[in-house]
Amino acid sequence: MTGPQRPDRPVEGERPGGYAREHGDRPAFERRGDDRFGDRERGARQRSDRPAADRRAGDRFGGDRERGDRRGGDRPGGDRRGGRPARPAVDLPRQIAYEAIAAVHRDDAYANLVLPAMLREAGLTGRDAAFATELTYGTLRHTGTLDAIVTDAAGRDVQRIDPPVRDALRLGAYQILHTRVPAHAAVSSTVDLVRSVGPGATGFANAVLREITSRDSDAWVAKLAPAQEIDPIGHLALAYSHPQWIVRSFAEALGGDMGETTRLLIEDNERPPVHLCARPGLADPVALADEVGGAPGAFSPYAVYLPGGAPGDLPAVTDGRAHVQDEGSQLVADALVAAPLDGPDGRWLDLCAGPGGKSGLLGALAAARGARLTAVEVAEHRARLVAQATRGLPVTVVHTDGRTVGSDPKLPEEHFDRVLVDAPCTGLGALRRRPESRWRRQPSDLPPLTRLQRELLTAGLRAARPGGLVAYVTCSPHVVETHVTVTEAARRCGFDVDFVDARPLLPAGMPGLGDGPTVQLWPHRHGTDAMFLAVLRRV
Repeated sequence: MTGPQRPDRPVEGERPGGYAREHGDRPAFERRGDDRFGDRERGARQRSDRPAADRRAGDRFGGDRERGDRRGGDRPGGDRRGGRPARPAVDLPRQIAYEAIAAVHRDDAYANLVLPAMLREAGLTGRDAAFATELTYGTLRHTGTLDAIVTDAAGRDVQRIDPPVRDALRLGAYQILHTRVPAHAAVSSTVDLVRSVGPGATGFANAVLREITSRDSDAWVAKLAPAQEIDPIGHLALAYSHPQWIVRSFAEALGGDMGETTRLLIEDNERPPVHLCARPGLADPVALADEVGGAPGAFSPYAVYLPGGAPGDLPAVTDGRAHVQDEGSQLVADALVAAPLDGPDGRWLDLCAGPGGKSGLLGALAAARGARLTAVEVAEHRARLVAQATRGLPVTVVHTDGRTVGSDPKLPEEHFDRVLVDAPCTGLGALRRRPESRWRRQPSDLPPLTRLQRELLTAGLRAARPGGLVAYVTCSPHVVETHVTVTEAARRCGFDVDFVDARPLLPAGMPGLGDGPTVQLWPHRHGTDAMFLAVLRRV
């Protein structure tokens, strides 16, 4: 086997339950203005603090042990001398949010994996779980802008702040600037949190947070962001909390339209809905929508929009009639099957199948048409997920590298009628679902990924019989991962291929599909992840 086909990345939104908690009940702080989730000190004495101008004592951060910090009142249990009651512990939703954020930054964990487990372990449900989820994902999405604000308020680069306190300050700043939690409650609860994770920095944290309360989010952006007319990319990056290189790549993919780029960035910072895929032959989407209290999708004939809750717990998901899958992923898989094909049509291939969402849909479609799908996955644990996702369907799971077409007897050349190459990519099209990815990805990730993409697409073209079809799919709008990869692979593959216009393969009436022959879907245009689709025919 050759080198690894996919980086070790989180199970994507197609995995049942992957984002279950993010889409639960609407948080209480969005319903009412009180501090239901932790303002336990309404009317209580607020801690005395240094004025913001005297924040220099924090310059030793981490060792910022003011005299007040040495007193019992700054110990986790509070000052019990003289009968003073202990200060309240950090409330559980905020504690869970902090622990999830810390795990992301400390352990390179993925929020969609660690947060649901933490919520289950803590027994949080309903509004408390929704609040913890909102704090976690909101803080992760806005980290870039929050860091710039904390840097200014603290008078030093945020990277010089001890990581536990840094994460607590991010969490507090998010509450102050982006929620209806009263400012004094956000400050008080965050200082309580700092007392437990970095007790020597409570005074420092208090002063920084109070400085942050001096402006609202728009005023901070106006102060810190470069002028839009001078540096539009830099302005949008800080205003909407994306790295500049990602903003630039989005703008390029959108033809330089900065207004549309802004709309995309705004959409990236919204909580995405949960989409179900009603498996054809196993579930009717209208009936499934009634069953789960959702609504049929706008474009995919299999999509159901969930109003909230935990999709992994739904009977339709647990019994295999449906799975969690973004509507864009459904559309690009269905487009491969919808493309007209001359000759035999019984041998289908998913060359990069893990974790199995598209294989599940293709397998159900294959069953209805008398076809059989071979699903290839290089990572053993992901191959097991594919097997679980396709149980009971006409799918054969092959644990191997997709680039071994022609050398692996299970992957002969010129054998398959329809081939899906859902290539590993930067995932820039799903940043709203994986907020930490925007801060982890770097431009240096592109060269090895695009090389792998070309190799996989070339292998997929080798696997297709003459006249067969290959769909190249990425969850990224970056032009190097989309147009450049496709055109280079077609040019270098050594045989003739034709581009098929992908636009007619998508539902009639879909707006904003461009000039063809490829298609780029967008969150702000279509409500889907930013999926790219190119369909090629082997001549």
